[in-house]
Amino acid sequence: EEDIKYLISDIKNEKIRGINVTVPFKKTTIPFLDKLSPEANESQSVNTIYSQAGKAIGHNTDISGFELGVKYCKYDVKNKTVFILGAGGVVSSIIIALKKMGAAKIIISNRTKSKAEDLKNVFKELEIINWGETPKFDMIINATSIGLKNEDGIKLDYSQIEPNKFFYDVIYNPRETIFLKRAKLFGNKTENGKMMFIYQAHQAFTIWH
Repeated sequence: EEDIKYLISDIKNEKIRGINVTVPFKKTTIPFLDKLSPEANESQSVNTIYSQAGKAIGHNTDISGFELGVKYCKYDVKNKTVFILGAGGVVSSIIIALKKMGAAKIIISNRTKSKAEDLKNVFKELEIINWGETPKFDMIINATSIGLKNEDGIKLDYSQIEPNKFFYDVIYNPRETIFLKRAKLFGNKTENGKMMFIYQAHQAFTIWH
């Protein structure tokens, strides 16, 4: 974290032309930047930085990355109820993309409830439920790191969820998390975050070049 200001300084001096920012630095870079794009400002999350006339500009390509990734899977979010697990760095970007795509309702649950409430202060229409509760939904997104290890458990009663729901995991390594494996067993459509990752990188590449 103490290196951030030096890196940003190298961007302003054009020693570095651009960088990608990942968890946990998507918010901590913001105070060092000269300007935010509308997407970065709305999400208060920066994943792409570039130089422009000696200024360091913060941008967010996660929003379009998620949107393009979901469209790639041929899933239509319009008028759907979406349930998000997690409230970390990428969630504000996902919420903005879902709203843009016309989701009817967004429900959020996080182990630390106060983090979910912080998001609700920004996105008033969010509905918050307690960790471990399972609401009715059309699409569910795992935006936590849970599911990387075998012993990790997301408290979901898969047998109580109607089949043909869309389970989306932002994790792409492993290719199929336990969250997705179990969902598939119960007859649901599943997708990992690989295309979101590729599309956000494509958007960043386009900005830099």
